Amino acid sequence: MDAAMDRAFALARDAAAAGDVPVGAIVVDADGRFVGEGRNLREQTHDPTAHAEVVALREAAASVGDWNLEGCTLVVTLEPCLMCAGALLQAHVSRVVFGAWDDKAGAAGSMYDVVRDRRLPYRAEVVGGVREDEATALLREFFESRRA
Repeated sequence: MDAAMDRAFALARDAAAAGDVPVGAIVVDADGRFVGEGRNLREQTHDPTAHAEVVALREAAASVGDWNLEGCTLVVTLEPCLMCAGALLQAHVSRVVFGAWDDKAGAAGSMYDVVRDRRLPYRAEVVGGVREDEATALLREFFESRRA
């Protein structure tokens, strides 16, 4: 997953350069191929749903020709929010791997744990805190530069 996280960080840096919150996401299939990627595009597209995860899931579904992404892993630099957690569950993504925990809006274990909620018909494995320091630093730098 190192290559996927490397690419996710590159996409996050692209988002920051475009004035959007630096989040990048990659969908990896069961054979390790990248089948979708995305970065935050809300500012560019004026679309509140254009989070990196949703963009990557849309591209992956188009790439594989099916909405069902069972067996795939979503690799993202920031813990998914409620919307993105719901989207990855609707897509039947099997695993989510993320960098920074999001104590304000995270839905994969910090504020909420939607991704592993046993009341739901589908759940995904969660691996959080991967390269957490790097992900946190990228977000911190972005928000500090916006406040300056």
